[in-house]
Amino acid sequence: MQAQVPFKSLIHVIVILMFALYGCGGDEKLPIEEVLEPTDETQPIEEFPKDEENTIEIPDGMVFVPAGDFLMGSDLDKDPMADPLDELPQHKVYLDAFFIDKFEVSNADYTKFVKATGHRNSIFWDNPKFNHPDQPVVGVTWGDAVAYAEWIGKRLPTEAEWEKAARGTDGRIWPWGNEFDPTKCNFDDEGKFDGHLDGFAMAAPVDSFHQGASPYGALNMVGNVAEWVSDWFDTDYYSVSPRENPKGPKNSGMGKKSWRGASWFAGLDHMRCAYRDYDDIVASGQIIGFRCAMDAPKAE
Repeated sequence: MQAQVPFKSLIHVIVILMFALYGCGGDEKLPIEEVLEPTDETQPIEEFPKDEENTIEIPDGMVFVPAGDFLMGSDLDKDPMADPLDELPQHKVYLDAFFIDKFEVSNADYTKFVKATGHRNSIFWDNPKFNHPDQPVVGVTWGDAVAYAEWIGKRLPTEAEWEKAARGTDGRIWPWGNEFDPTKCNFDDEGKFDGHLDGFAMAAPVDSFHQGASPYGALNMVGNVAEWVSDWFDTDYYSVSPRENPKGPKNSGMGKKSWRGASWFAGLDHMRCAYRDYDDIVASGQIIGFRCAMDAPKAE
């Protein structure tokens, strides 16, 4: 079954307008936790000590994200495109160290899994628009993604892990900083799917857009394809999530699983590290793929 591309409901627009009017009427702001100062974008972020980097054996095809705090969610003052229903409050989260795939899982990767296990293939396995070996696999459900991850000895990242891997620790809007650059990601740049600015009408090979890499070296964390994560989706979860290693709500009354990162189909407003969305657990559309994660050994 192919899912329709999900759209935010009309209430999102109404609430955004309410926030805009509210901001014009006074200086009050929603309470948020103390935030870290933004890093000068002309300077690289030193994300972990070099001695730690040298003692960690990083699995092939993955990048290392060290333990520590990061800013999750959006600040409406700094990001006017933020969704006030799903991305607030911005809050500080502590995560244990983990590894995450440098690339989205490709069709070539997924085909090995299908041949080894007899698992069903992507619904687009015979569609030349989506089935090139180097393109990210799409047309897979959340359960398909979990099955692949388990087969390869990994797991899906949590929403929090995915977001930290995408933006680093300083609350930046995009993986590369706080100024948007349309040449650093694959998105619907002209509203007509012609790849005018980025060169790709649909999904690009997973080893693309190195210039848009995250602070840890992960590619295509915004754009290209959206990515399933492990969490059930809950609009209000940020207001109740635990301070350390949040894993999402225990269940979702909507039966929806979260995905992150937006896609080649998405417009600029979705092309942000903090953007959240969801789909049915059995959905398998043309815009959603995934990447995997693993726990890193704890420092002794």
